[in-house]
Amino acid sequence: MTTAAIGPVVAEIAGEGFPVVMLHGLGGTANMFQPQLAALTAYRVIRFDLPGAGRAPLPDGPASIEAISDAVRTALHGLGVTRAHFVGHSMGTLICQRLAAYVPALVASLVLFGALAEPSEAMREGLRSRARLARSGDIADIADQVIAGALAAHTREHMPAAVAFVRESVMRQNPNGYAWNCEALANAMAIEPRRITAPALLITGDADAVSPASVAQALADTIRDAQLSIVTRCGHWAPIETSQESNSRILDFFGRVEREAMGGRRQFRRQ
Repeated sequence: MTTAAIGPVVAEIAGEGFPVVMLHGLGGTANMFQPQLAALTAYRVIRFDLPGAGRAPLPDGPASIEAISDAVRTALHGLGVTRAHFVGHSMGTLICQRLAAYVPALVASLVLFGALAEPSEAMREGLRSRARLARSGDIADIADQVIAGALAAHTREHMPAAVAFVRESVMRQNPNGYAWNCEALANAMAIEPRRITAPALLITGDADAVSPASVAQALADTIRDAQLSIVTRCGHWAPIETSQESNSRILDFFGRVEREAMGGRRQFRRQ
């Protein structure tokens, strides 16, 4: 595994094969997808700490999903990636959708965990309030709010290691970087899902209170080639809460996409 700082992002790169790009959500880092690594050994897996998150530096410019998307696209160009599968969680799904809509040649497929659309006005105000709370130094309170509101009851009761991971992931964020990402998400505007031509798999927990299954269903109904998969006893952090089920669904989906592509116009090669 290698680590590379590329502008405002930090990439962890493991394996060889067709690229899989993994983009975490608010409060996450590249480690969000650690449970998926063992299942993706046939691929070149590129996991990012996005601007202001984890080890990535605090951005200078205005907070926006567009700025994060541009940083990811520039970093992938620097890594020689011209086409890849994309896996996103929560806020990361907005970046995936944007790249699929506006740089379609880059995106072979999408796996979207806890997919988001445009935030409601109440959610925007809540995110701006959370940004202020982070800058005031109350990151521990935010972490506890995330555990209470984003994880399934089953996870909280029976998976203490998952709870500890999520709490630590939020607690270790740079407060200013976390606030910047809250504001980027608060400022997010929806893209037109009909622009997305890549096949997509939307995976949502049946107990996801952050982005309920109805949100994913609406996206799946609008994206040209999309399917929705519901995971039981799971909240908003499916790659952590139900890692084995998530891994199985990712691999089955990649296999289907690659078989269809091999029978058509495009093959999957190492990059």
